[in-house]
Amino acid sequence: MMKCVSSLRAQAINGKMFFLHVAAGAHVPKVAVYRCDCNDLPLVESGRRKMNVAVSRELNPEKDFQTKKNTLPLFLRYIQSLMEILDFLDKSPDDHSVLESFVESLETIRNRHNDVVPTMAQGVIEYKDAFGQDPVTSQNTQYFLDRFYMSRISIRMLINQHTLVFNGNTNPAHPNTIGCIDSLCDVTEVIRDAFESAKMLCEQYYLGAPELELREMNSNNVRDPIQISYIPSHLYHMLFELFKNAMRATIETNEVSNNLPPIRVMVALGGEDLSIKVMDRGGGVPLRKIETLFSYMYSTAPRPDFGDNQRAPLAGFGYGLPISRLYARYFQGDLQLYSMEGHGTDAVIHMKALSTDSVERLPVFNKTALKHYKVNLEADDWCVPSKEPLDLAIYRVAK
Repeated sequence: MMKCVSSLRAQAINGKMFFLHVAAGAHVPKVAVYRCDCNDLPLVESGRRKMNVAVSRELNPEKDFQTKKNTLPLFLRYIQSLMEILDFLDKSPDDHSVLESFVESLETIRNRHNDVVPTMAQGVIEYKDAFGQDPVTSQNTQYFLDRFYMSRISIRMLINQHTLVFNGNTNPAHPNTIGCIDSLCDVTEVIRDAFESAKMLCEQYYLGAPELELREMNSNNVRDPIQISYIPSHLYHMLFELFKNAMRATIETNEVSNNLPPIRVMVALGGEDLSIKVMDRGGGVPLRKIETLFSYMYSTAPRPDFGDNQRAPLAGFGYGLPISRLYARYFQGDLQLYSMEGHGTDAVIHMKALSTDSVERLPVFNKTALKHYKVNLEADDWCVPSKEPLDLAIYRVAK
């Protein structure tokens, strides 16, 4: 059980130093506990996780993917960042100048890796264009990128938490926020904020946007607002992506209609779970395509063009939904899609209602991970139909 203290300094327990990013009486997800030797600095954990990223690269058998012009410099960035963190191992955490220097280094590292996602997107596209796709490569790429991006989410969370706490910056509008964790995160407020941002983007592109219908169900107390301990930016990221997809589908499906059907959102808080359902009437997608929506090699939007000096935008690279699902799974939740072709799609975000259940979900780098890359896809023991609808025109007999 994580101990709540009012001080942000280290505590010595059994000869080890524990750094707790917690405030008195607060209940936060179990993510901000670090143990290291007395001469080490807080957040050495981020160095270990950067090393895991390097290990995962060596486990990946797709060597050509790793040596492309976009992904190799990215790998070298992680090595550089790891070396910069290791420089602080032999320095004293009691020296305030060292602590300030450490925070500055973390901010530099965070900014250095800001464009990791679009850079990796370019690398995946470059690999796919050069070598094509096959089931084994697609499976290995999906497995590697899921673990890579989950590690990235955790590293940036630790860096953001440390820099926000040790910089001493507070947000008067959110007094319950401890670093990047809000112990009383107002779910409805985040939903409305994400919807308005997506609506503004939609109106700029389509000159119109559907409205929001929001309902709440609090099984604990119907009169209380729905609040949980969570990272608002993570929830915002997931909702913004879902609203963008729902608005685009709604407008493109109902473009001849004068009245756009609203996007309906249901929020339900139970004893263990908090669930958010986003429902649209955007025509839906076929059942066979549901799983491909979470693939890094698939996108429903046209691929955008970019030059050598231009960052690749996320839209059109198929990264919105898979990364949003990783954000949901980071604290033991999930993101699932249920679609009815011809009607619309329901997207459901599941989160833990109790902070004691919100434990990090992190990849483990061991022999099991290595075996995953070596497993060959065997023939299915069930008959498998074609993945694409048959074009019956080619079977018609000429009259």
